[in-house]
Amino acid sequence: MKKKPLPSSSPVALVTGAGSGVGRAVVQKLAAEGWQVALVGRRAEALAATIALVPAAARRRLAAFACDIGEVSAVEKMCAAVTARFGRVDAFINAAGTNTPRRSWSELPLAAYHELMAANLHGPFHCVQALLPAMRARRSGTFVFINSEAGLKASPKAGVAYVASKFGLTGLAQSLNAEERPHGLRACSIFPGDIDTDILNKRPVPPSPEARAKMMRPEDVAACVWLAVSLPPRAVVEELLVRPL
Repeated sequence: MKKKPLPSSSPVALVTGAGSGVGRAVVQKLAAEGWQVALVGRRAEALAATIALVPAAARRRLAAFACDIGEVSAVEKMCAAVTARFGRVDAFINAAGTNTPRRSWSELPLAAYHELMAANLHGPFHCVQALLPAMRARRSGTFVFINSEAGLKASPKAGVAYVASKFGLTGLAQSLNAEERPHGLRACSIFPGDIDTDILNKRPVPPSPEARAKMMRPEDVAACVWLAVSLPPRAVVEELLVRPL
């Protein structure tokens, strides 16, 4: 039986990469603030694990949607299902992303380049395209992209494909603000430094526990997301650079 939209005035967020790391922390923060949340990720079991971390009273406001956002047809179906479930989307938070151990110009495999670009850049683009018409019609909506320091300045540590994808994500957010501001929409790029998440295991040499202890935590970035989505509609944080002390 098809589920009806939830009868709630609480705002609705769609969070990609919701099965781990920053995406999981964002879901927990928004749920704690009373939001309804559509959790999106490739692995249904990881999304279920995120939901299990949310207090039981808030779980009825959450729903999981397994989807590879690199596939445009899958994104279209997922966004339609989210809208059918919740009635609308007020905020899109893109926390999905990946990297590859073989990341330098001298060793990056072509297949890995395309896989990374699909996840880090094409996926967010597909989601924005699917969500934009309804947000524009309502003249209300916030887009938040979890970017990286690598989206501001290239470094060998990040690798060529990751850098290219994050620079692209920077431009995607800037173009939304440039074109869609007259329609009441806003976009924020968050540029974190090192965060202690699973993506660090994809480095050629993963950092030590001592190095990880000095990094930011996913909840630190979730707090930045909360700032971006909770500001009054008359204001926008366009870009936010946040680093470990």
